[in-house]
Order: sequence, then C-alpha cells, then structure tokens
Amino acid sequence: MPSDLPVYRSRAQAFDDLVLDAVERLERLWARELANVDFLVEDVPPIPALGPMTESIPFSRLETDPNGRARIVIYRRPVEIRTKDPEEMALLVHEAVVEEVANLLGVEPESVDPEA
Repeated sequence: MPSDLPVYRSRAQAFDDLVLDAVERLERLWARELANVDFLVEDVPPIPALGPMTESIPFSRLETDPNGRARIVIYRRPVEIRTKDPEEMALLVHEAVVEEVANLLGVEPESVDPEA
C-alpha cells in the first residue's frame, strides 16, 4: 500500500548521503586508486589517550594498513557544528574527502578534483 507521506531522513542519514555523493564523484575520477579504500562516517573523532591536546577538532582521518587497504573516516558532528546550512555542509564534506584522498595518493588536493 503506497503512502503519500514523505520519507523521513535523519540528520545522520542525510550526512551519510553527502559523504556518498563526494565519494562517488571521486571514484569516477580515481576508480583504480580508490579500489582498496573504505569510506566511513563516525559521529566524533576518538579522544587521544595520552598525548598533547590539539587546538582543532579534525573533520576526517586517513588510516592505512600494511596490506594496502585504507580507510577514510569523516566525522559528522564536527562538520555539522562548523556549518550553517546544507550547501556549506556538502562543500566541507567534499573538501574533507578530497583532502584525505590527496593525502593517500600523495598529491595536491587541487589535482584530486580539479572541477571542484
């Protein structure tokens, strides 16, 4: 039985969609290089166990392992807190994904997505 009610998307689901959009765009440009990369969303970055406190809270993190796999994690709450509207949030998510892909590939962010 079809419903005329709109589909409700939580803020977390909407954020996941922004990350997915950014990843799909880059996978079209860098399919081979990103084949062994997992993209994840976490609410907040882990608190460093013992170490100097940094002045800024990261938007993302890149992890690599000896087997050639990599994980790029985007942190939802820091991005949400620092943006005012959905367009600004989409831009910051895209920039965070591009920056971590650039770190992974050892290139400048501008060369990862030249049309952005």
